[in-house]
Amino acid sequence: MTQEIQRMKRKVLLMGKSGSGKTSMRSIIFANYIARDTQRLGATIDVEHSHVKFLGNLVLNLWDCGGQEAFMQNYLESQRDHIFSNVAVLIYVFDAGSKPDAEERDLDKFKEIIAAISQNSKSARVFCLVHKMDLVPEEYREELFKAKQQKLKDAATSDTQITCFKTSIWDETLYKAWSAIVYSLIPNVSTLEDHLGAFAQITDADEVVLFEKATFLVISHSTQNEHYDKLRFEKISNIIKQFKLSCTKAQSSFQSMEVLNSNFTAFIDTFTSNTYVMVIMTDKSIQSAATRLNIAAARKHFEKFIVV
Repeated sequence: MTQEIQRMKRKVLLMGKSGSGKTSMRSIIFANYIARDTQRLGATIDVEHSHVKFLGNLVLNLWDCGGQEAFMQNYLESQRDHIFSNVAVLIYVFDAGSKPDAEERDLDKFKEIIAAISQNSKSARVFCLVHKMDLVPEEYREELFKAKQQKLKDAATSDTQITCFKTSIWDETLYKAWSAIVYSLIPNVSTLEDHLGAFAQITDADEVVLFEKATFLVISHSTQNEHYDKLRFEKISNIIKQFKLSCTKAQSSFQSMEVLNSNFTAFIDTFTSNTYVMVIMTDKSIQSAATRLNIAAARKHFEKFIVV
């Protein structure tokens, strides 16, 4: 049993200079903070460990590493093997508003960390989050992000694949980035997607989306008809999570909801022990009761794919 738990534990390093926003984003995603409440969080001292149970037996062993210069040097020197061994994912957070000299120092530190990861955890995935984008004027955001993304890719070793996201705690971009990170850690996700696609076809759904129950991060989806809004899942994650928190404050729990308008009907319901499902229907000839019955009938089938 202990070996099985160890097998399903994924070590995730969260790194970046002090004040870049690492602890704030972690608190929003995993500790149910809202953005304005993160202002009271203090600086991380050395390494803060947290074990986040995610999808049954999958545990994220999250290491939030303090970004002060003394700590960073310590990680790279005396603690190098301890910090950088057996890493599944490295998340490096950059402050979008850094001055040029601070940015250069941050890039130099990033190069050192990538070298340590390449030496100790060759198969680790690397995600770079260009954070606090809300502080950049909207008309300059895409240009700034592309420039920083190119610098990061130039700084990495040739055998290191880097995925970059622009993020802010004030909008859905944070959920988009963390959904992609968690998606990369789910072992049976392709099988899950196949079954979601089959479920969508059987029920004549336009779209089926699976959310993790505690964080409301998007795990997987099947889309039968393309939609113009590429961030729609993350917007829903943000909205429903805030609604769940409101329910908790009112000493009630969120179970399900049905949203109906002239274009579609959206069903959001508990699905398995670890997930919620959202089903989007545009066929008006299909009764809501039939869709709810289909969701209920699929629960047992999906439980075996989602509890890893």
